[in-house]
Amino acid sequence: MSKSNRKPRSTIKIPNGGNIMRTPSSSSTSPTTPKTPKTPKTPKTPADEGIDFFEAAFKQGEKPIQVYELQLEPDGGPSKERAYMRLPPATTPYVLRVSLEAGTSASKNGVFKTNFPLDGGTFARDRFAERKLPTDFSKPIQIDLPISHAGAFVYWVEYDGAEPGSRVKGREGYFNIDPILRIKARSSILSSKGTISEKGGAVKSDYVNLPLDGLSILTLVSKWMGPMSAWREYLAESSARGYTMIHWTPLQERGESDSPYSVRNQLAYDPSMFPGGKKDLGSDGGKSKLEEMLKIARDEYGLLSLTDVVLNHTANDSPWLLEHPEAGYSPVNTPHLTPALELDDAMVQFSSTLSSRGLPTSVASQQDVDALAGGFQEYLKELNLWQYYVLNVDAERASVKRALDEGKVAVWDGPPIAHKDVAELAEIMRSSGKVHGLRKLEKKFGTFVDGPVAVGFVKAAFVDLGDDSDALADAWVRVVDVVNVPLYQEWEEDTKVALDNVKNRLKYTRLDEHGPRLGPISEKLPLVETYFTRVKSNDPAKYSLANNGWIWNANPLENFALPPSKAYLRREVIVWGDCVKLRYGDGPSANPWLWEHMTRYVTSLAGTFSGFRIDNCHSTPLHVGVALLDSARVVNPDLYVCAELFTGSEEMDKVFVSRLGLNSLVREAGNAWDPKEFSRLLYRHGLGKPLGSMDSACVTSKEELPPPTGKGPTRPCVVIPHNGSAPHALFYDLTHDNETYLDKRSAEDALSTGALITFSYCAIGSVKGFDDLYPKLLNLVGEKRKYEATGLGERSGIAKAKRLLNALHTEMALGGFEEGHVHQENDYIVMHRVQPSSQKGYLLVAHTAFSKGSKDRGWINPIKLRGTKAKFVYGAHIDIPSYDIDKNPNTLRGLPGKLVEMPEVVVSQSLDAEGPYAEVIVPEYFPPGSIMVFKTHLHDLDLTLDTFCGSGAEEAFGDLNLVDLNVVLHRADGEERDATGGEIGTYAIPGVGNLVYCGLEGWMYPLRHIMRYNDLGHPLCGHLREGTWALDYVYSRLSRQVGTFPHLEKPAQWFADRFGKIKQCVPPFLRPKYFAIVISEAYKVSRRLAIEQCSEFVSSGHSFTQDLALCSIQMHGMVQSASLDPGRPTPSLAAGLPHFTAGWARCWGRDVFISLRGLFLTTGNFTGAKAHILAFASTLKHGLIPNLLDSVRSPRYNSRDSPWWMLQNIQDYVQSAPDGLALLSEPVKRRFPKDDTWVPWDDPKAYSYSSTISEIIQEILQRHADGIHFREYNAGPNLDMQMSDEGFNIDIQVDWETGIIFGGNQYNCGTWMDKMGESTKAGTKGRPGSPRDGAPVEIIGLLKSTLRWLDQLSTAGKFPFKGVEAEVDGKRRLVTYKEWGNLLQTSFEACYYVPSDPADDAKYNVNPSIVNRRGIYKDVYGSGSGREWSDYQFRPNFPIAMTVAPELFDPEHALQALKLADEVLKAPLGMKTLDPIDLQYRPYYDNSNDGTDPAIAKGLNYHNGPEWGWPLGYFLRAYLYFDSRVGAGKEDITKTLHHLHGSILTTRRHVVNDPWAGLPELTNKDGELCPDSCNTQAWSASTMLDFLEEVHKLSKAAA
Repeated sequence: MSKSNRKPRSTIKIPNGGNIMRTPSSSSTSPTTPKTPKTPKTPKTPADEGIDFFEAAFKQGEKPIQVYELQLEPDGGPSKERAYMRLPPATTPYVLRVSLEAGTSASKNGVFKTNFPLDGGTFARDRFAERKLPTDFSKPIQIDLPISHAGAFVYWVEYDGAEPGSRVKGREGYFNIDPILRIKARSSILSSKGTISEKGGAVKSDYVNLPLDGLSILTLVSKWMGPMSAWREYLAESSARGYTMIHWTPLQERGESDSPYSVRNQLAYDPSMFPGGKKDLGSDGGKSKLEEMLKIARDEYGLLSLTDVVLNHTANDSPWLLEHPEAGYSPVNTPHLTPALELDDAMVQFSSTLSSRGLPTSVASQQDVDALAGGFQEYLKELNLWQYYVLNVDAERASVKRALDEGKVAVWDGPPIAHKDVAELAEIMRSSGKVHGLRKLEKKFGTFVDGPVAVGFVKAAFVDLGDDSDALADAWVRVVDVVNVPLYQEWEEDTKVALDNVKNRLKYTRLDEHGPRLGPISEKLPLVETYFTRVKSNDPAKYSLANNGWIWNANPLENFALPPSKAYLRREVIVWGDCVKLRYGDGPSANPWLWEHMTRYVTSLAGTFSGFRIDNCHSTPLHVGVALLDSARVVNPDLYVCAELFTGSEEMDKVFVSRLGLNSLVREAGNAWDPKEFSRLLYRHGLGKPLGSMDSACVTSKEELPPPTGKGPTRPCVVIPHNGSAPHALFYDLTHDNETYLDKRSAEDALSTGALITFSYCAIGSVKGFDDLYPKLLNLVGEKRKYEATGLGERSGIAKAKRLLNALHTEMALGGFEEGHVHQENDYIVMHRVQPSSQKGYLLVAHTAFSKGSKDRGWINPIKLRGTKAKFVYGAHIDIPSYDIDKNPNTLRGLPGKLVEMPEVVVSQSLDAEGPYAEVIVPEYFPPGSIMVFKTHLHDLDLTLDTFCGSGAEEAFGDLNLVDLNVVLHRADGEERDATGGEIGTYAIPGVGNLVYCGLEGWMYPLRHIMRYNDLGHPLCGHLREGTWALDYVYSRLSRQVGTFPHLEKPAQWFADRFGKIKQCVPPFLRPKYFAIVISEAYKVSRRLAIEQCSEFVSSGHSFTQDLALCSIQMHGMVQSASLDPGRPTPSLAAGLPHFTAGWARCWGRDVFISLRGLFLTTGNFTGAKAHILAFASTLKHGLIPNLLDSVRSPRYNSRDSPWWMLQNIQDYVQSAPDGLALLSEPVKRRFPKDDTWVPWDDPKAYSYSSTISEIIQEILQRHADGIHFREYNAGPNLDMQMSDEGFNIDIQVDWETGIIFGGNQYNCGTWMDKMGESTKAGTKGRPGSPRDGAPVEIIGLLKSTLRWLDQLSTAGKFPFKGVEAEVDGKRRLVTYKEWGNLLQTSFEACYYVPSDPADDAKYNVNPSIVNRRGIYKDVYGSGSGREWSDYQFRPNFPIAMTVAPELFDPEHALQALKLADEVLKAPLGMKTLDPIDLQYRPYYDNSNDGTDPAIAKGLNYHNGPEWGWPLGYFLRAYLYFDSRVGAGKEDITKTLHHLHGSILTTRRHVVNDPWAGLPELTNKDGELCPDSCNTQAWSASTMLDFLEEVHKLSKAAA
């Protein structure tokens, strides 16, 4: 192709170098990237240009870079929905961002691989660029890929496997980039007044980039156009009708059948196209002359060209088949076709002898069909086709005898077979792999067993026969007979199927009314079509080549010409007798000549045409299509490729689309059987996005883009999450190989269907015969008449309407009219296309005509367009006076239809309570097939509304603190009602129910899905369309709380301003969109403000860290009935939602201090942490802090572990907060007098003296050293109606031999496992489910941690005490913190460890008779009398001690126990609270159970099996500590981190997908929802943050 004939090529604008033409060169294999390219040594490829673009200087005013984000699954592969991605043309380079969660398995030395040429140079299918994945475990993992040109590309992630040294290749994904289609621009079809312009649609001189959705393709069959000298009038006609691309059926030299799809010579065009015939072809086969004509089509008529590419077969008379018979399938190269050829030969021979057999040669009745089928069945018997299947019994007997005579025996090496019956022996032999030729069908009696093998077999089976050769041979024959039974059955079944298919085909081709009604049967026109082309009469096995065809419901990935398929033998192929199926083999080396020939064919076409339609695509081997299309794209990188698939599966469609890079799949309106189904197809393939879509406005985010190549400037970008793609549609009203609408529906339906197709937001197609109203499907093979160029005149059918409609289709695509609405009502379908930013649109009303004969208007309700004005553009119907077919012998003509245009329809404007609306009423005469088109625009549209709604939030929300943000973002129903005196609760959406939060997070849960997927059918959208109640709620709830939270005034006003504007000027159908814009913008800003107020660990962390950090805001807020101060409301931490929102149940001492480190300290909220420490420190009484705070008014002291949790948090605060040590000197007013007397909070004795935090710490330790013994204040039913009297007695003491603290009794439960029995019926009332009296392991760990810390402080002179006074061995003396700690250090392993080997029991305090599992640490030491077994329960509490006091543990023992917990206790969202082999294990919690089973009645099993969330964080931290010291992580800590991150995948997903946006209190077995659980629990999120912070510290240290 000469340079002057090249189509205009797309260009990439390089900011510092002007326009560089895309001229790919195969010689350039690496990028050349000078900053100012002037005279490059090698031509730059598109990939090189893309690199230059990103490395060039950034200029102010440049548009932000588009970044399409692909989120991969933890295993590195895409989700099912995202396995195929369609990306837009790279007119300006953009970025594909691949994201992966940190720490997932795929990030384990992960490498991202793709064959997109990221490093520049040319594309090669088998050449892969690599990007190493970042290894930071605490930050997002992202790879930014610069995208610069079209094509089909594959990617995957490769990473370390579980076995040392192994690598795992992740699941493949595919991204296809649309081509850039440059086309001549056209003038607007409508005048400025909105009327159809006579000069509209004219081809202009400048070019535009045409989106695929703007393609309007017309199929033309060249052989009906005459020579190219006559083509101009057809091109002019096509252009005038608004088409932008011509689909040419194959233009190559046709075979003897004259079918365009039976290509005789792939490298030459058909001589009939040229006035001079063959002499005009020239040396290039007519290529240059055709290109001259296509250049005229492009330059003068604005028409691109697309051609069919036939890869799967060639014409049966292709001359090169004589020289290269290996290009087809024959018995020589595909031996299993041998019996199929014999059957086919027999059918031909039988057809030539009908008369001599007394059989009819013409078929006039079913009786004739039956007679011929019966005769052929008898004839087949003579062929003995069964011999292809079975073993020859005589030959087998002789083979055994011969082997015995020669002494050749192959000893049987299979399973024992002695004395088995013959049936068993036959089955063993069949499956042994020793039967040669089994089911291969390659030759008669080609199935056999080697004699020595058979001898060895029968000798092993018939051991009693000895060496009797005759007896052994007879025995083998008996086995062979049974081996043959299913083989005979297979032959019978195959023969029956073949005969049935012959009979059915005979009936169709010669008798059925809708069949071709072929003439008399003869050798040349046999019974049915032949399955083989006999290229030469001699050597038939070599020169009999299988014809191509298709099979009903076949697997498109299986080649039906290859074994094990028996399609040719069974006559299952609906064959094309004029086409020989091509045999490519596995690759070019399998058939070099064919591959070279077909590569020349496709590359030649790629240089000539703008696009390909892959004929018979589903039957073309995938590897063939991929390789040949790759070759074509080297020549034309912007090649448009489409195909029609018949895979029967959307998933299989995606396989072909993604592998081949198909830009569009052909879909056809004619497949719809009624208006409802047609509307479904329109919605599925042509909707685009629904009206009022939100994704572009709400889901995208603005960021700064680092240079994707590592060089160049940072640029502004817009990040667009990608949801994966459905195959793009090329939606035809009618294709060239399907029946006309006169046959399928009615001729009148052409206008209504054609119009609806043009309103589809996709590529569209038609055929000339559809526009011209051809009455019948034209036969591509037999039809000899020529088209009539009717232009837009009288005989042009619906062409005049198509001119308008096609032009509008293209203009709407170029103008971005991407939103649409489809409404079907009875026989009417209404489509509305809208440009989202301008809200201008076009409305089509179509009255379909699926039935013939009716002129009735039908019924449709008046069409109300809310807030919209509409102006009539065009309306028409077809009047067809006669359906008689024009029988002109030379010219193809359509029905005598007349396009009757209707007078203007005036659209009324009205007003009701919902505002102004336009009402389109269908005229009284609007027969089936009629259409109306209207131009629409919004009434009083404020074009600044999108910007207004999405701006100003930064300033309005900028003053909010974390407690303000709790109100704005969260607040459960109970919290809101408490805070507002019951006035406000969560919002209820009809059909959905109440949101879980009053704040923005509540709205965002449904909106996330709605916005991302434009799910405007969601009940929330319907509710918003019905009224503005939700808008009023959002700002009114904030404005009514400004008195308590003054900072809410500006956010409330911001909402009021935006919602007021929305109510004023937005029609109801757009209300969901603008509501979403406002809510999502407010949420983004609020979330960002929250993150910015957090620590660097959070602000720089990945989304999981930030999601959990928001739980600290979720849980920390101010209500009226719960406070840290008895005299005034203050913010306080809720234990969980929704059960612990207010009152005495909100704030728990134990929960606060298990949660405080993660939710407050790791996030940087030291103010909130300090407030809780001081409040609880003020309540110290009896040496304990309360479990239930009750606003410090009526605290309850029944928790043995709470003070130790507080001390751990004081330690953590001092070590992490700025100037944390100062906390120890902080004075605290004491709630109770020094003598522990109970007094009301406002009694003068309350708060009458102060202590410093140091003194309070010392008091806790001293009181424990002295022993704590008291009875709870107000003990009895008024305090706790479930507890027995003994349970109110609190006793704690230290054993000074071991340093261990003991406490509790069997009637109380002083640790977090605090479920009290409540069932009178089951006899458990007053009996705890897990009392854990004695020394719970976590308390000892917390004690040791405190002692270690205080010793360090005291030694450094930073703590005013040295130890405690205690009575030891009858003497009161000072026990230093170090001495106490040493006692614990010495005794801990002996007291708590249960050795793996019973031989070691003597070293430990172990009772072997009650050990349930070994290699563990006891949950408790010193359980009460009669319950000593509970010491040995395997529970998840020991990792707490390991985390806070790892020095207590033998590292090897610790890791062994942790690995056991990993295997036994770890659950999807937490840890099992009890070993599943424990007799008490009951994993399903139901607090309402009022049965008689004491183990579960009233939920007594709360902590005896259900899986709690918060212990998981401590397990992860402990495992990380010990595995990195004595386990796999010692050499490579990333191994440990990857293993542990695999444990939190479910947790990550849960936070994102759960409406509460947190982690639950507990779940039932295997993570199953527990209805009685809090949906989000403070400590569950907290301990996970603790773990993530540890990981963050490691990452920083390694950086």
